[in-house]
Amino acid sequence: MTIETTTAGILALIAVMTVVTIATRFGGVFLMSFVTINPRIESFINTMASSVLIAIIVPMAFSGDAGSVAALLVTAVIMLATRKPLPAIAAGIAAAGLVRFAGFTVL
Repeated sequence: MTIETTTAGILALIAVMTVVTIATRFGGVFLMSFVTINPRIESFINTMASSVLIAIIVPMAFSGDAGSVAALLVTAVIMLATRKPLPAIAAGIAAAGLVRFAGFTVL
């Protein structure tokens, strides 16, 4: 299946992705309304969120450029130091921007 990269094709892709996202969000909430949340289920949900984040971040650490690695390292250090995600994310974005602006491409 191919979709043309015209304005209509791009808008169709965005519409399809929107419908899928909304369906999965509402579907998850609907399905979880039938589940009794006990400590074991809550632990699973919390662990699953961390696992998804790690699955996204680890490949970037190994195959990303110097900017992405700097962002990961700075974000991790600031997060461990302050326990506040917003300053850590801001510092990571700033680190990536500075490293890329300086022209570093490879570690």
